[in-house]
Amino acid sequence: MTPVHIPTSHAGSLPRTPELIAANAARTYAGDGFTLERTPEFEALLSAAVVDLVQRQKNLGITIPGDGEYGKAMSNAVDYGAWWTYSFQRTFGLELTEFNPITADPVRSEPGRIRLTSFADRRDWTRFAAAYADPESGIQLGRNATAFPTATGPISYSGHGALAADIANLKAGLAAADLPTGFITALSPGSASRIGNEYYASEEEFIWAWADVLREEYKAIVDAGLTVQIDDPSVAENWDQINPEPSVGDYQRFTQIRIEALNHALRGLPEEQVRFHVCWGSWHGPHTTDIAFADIVDLVLGVNAGSYSFEAANVRHEHEWTIWQDKQLPDGKVLVPGVVSHATNVVEHPELVAQRIERFASLVGPESVAAGTDCGLGGRLHPDIAVAKLEALGRGAEIAADRLSRRVSATS
Repeated sequence: MTPVHIPTSHAGSLPRTPELIAANAARTYAGDGFTLERTPEFEALLSAAVVDLVQRQKNLGITIPGDGEYGKAMSNAVDYGAWWTYSFQRTFGLELTEFNPITADPVRSEPGRIRLTSFADRRDWTRFAAAYADPESGIQLGRNATAFPTATGPISYSGHGALAADIANLKAGLAAADLPTGFITALSPGSASRIGNEYYASEEEFIWAWADVLREEYKAIVDAGLTVQIDDPSVAENWDQINPEPSVGDYQRFTQIRIEALNHALRGLPEEQVRFHVCWGSWHGPHTTDIAFADIVDLVLGVNAGSYSFEAANVRHEHEWTIWQDKQLPDGKVLVPGVVSHATNVVEHPELVAQRIERFASLVGPESVAAGTDCGLGGRLHPDIAVAKLEALGRGAEIAADRLSRRVSATS
């Protein structure tokens, strides 16, 4: 029988241990009011937690593990923003002001000139305002570890020490678990730039400044022999943050600037060590105003990455697997569809996971598919449920690989 291997991974964030959450909550802020101080005791706890996490991922059948984003501070069990707020800790030129992108005044767009409004003014949030305001509705965003700052001067990268620790911790975990490689997430310029800006002359100039800042993260991760996963939900979820709804053409042009800035930041880096993650926002809302994947898939494939991670398991986007019936995946590229979802507490049956994997394998070939999660599980699901979902992912990939191997053998 010709063996087929389906790699397994996830979208980055995994539930933090109670000890790590408590340690983050106990950290003090620097004089700027948002940078969390690091101590030798915290660093030791963090390192041990990552090493343990990598082994646990291997035990669950994850073949391309990450550090769980443990180095990205989360001081509450429910926190949907740690993937983003970590960047504030690693960037010079930011300070706290009265501006908050979540609660800022609404901004109105017009044809040919679209702009992001506040998060609270999203079209899905305003359509279901009563649900979003109800603490018992199941829609919760938790609390972030830090406040949102504003760029008040030229921005530059300051996270060399924190990033070096992330890299060292993951590599220690990989060595202890006898695994060849893993991945670390890093923010995209388009997502990073959605904070206040009092220094740069235009939104586009601000995005390109972030590209120069974040390139330092991308390059350091790749140079360490690891995969960098670029987290860029803004490519999809910005659509809902434009009010009123724009034309698809206007939105594609608006987003193309962000793709070009990201590719500038990725220039010269080996594509096989770059994974691009796009999602429609991980909060557990209705998502009725999400843009169709078909309208942004060319933008996603325009990113100079070797693999593409996206939502394919939740009830709002699972049907979109059919776009790959008509969309040609470039040679050498890999799809990493979510086959378990962060958006439900129901644990997917391994047979369903296998069926989802096989759908994509039948369209782009088994060699071009890895199994992933819709979005991060950390801060969004109870740790026990997250473990069960990763276990289902690993088992489902085994089932799919076995069946695909038999099919390949039968036709060879």
